Amino acid sequence: QVQLVESGGGLVQAGGSLRLSCAASGIRFSIYAMGWYRQAPGKQRELVATVTSGGNRNYADSVKGRFTISRDNTQNTVHLQMNSLKPADTAVYSCTATGPTNSIDYWGQGPQVTVSS
Repeated sequence: QVQLVESGGGLVQAGGSLRLSCAASGIRFSIYAMGWYRQAPGKQRELVATVTSGGNRNYADSVKGRFTISRDNTQNTVHLQMNSLKPADTAVYSCTATGPTNSIDYWGQGPQVTVSS
């Protein structure tokens, strides 16, 4: 059974930092591209960041320079370090795993991140 279990969400003041983690099980983690998406109330879900199996990273323009995605293939985890948080970053953040077909195969439940002004 495949599981993506996230942790690290919460409430933080603007300018603060949070680190999200996603632990994967049931998949051959090293061959999957991993990502983070977010969805704010009343808005469409958007891509935040991805990291390929080879370690290449991609970020939404809105988070470049503030967020860093990383993966640890020995621990089957992916992290999202979020710095200089803004109220606009408030959303439910979901971890994803994309397999060789280049479609998202698995989604996590998503921790809530709330940034107060």
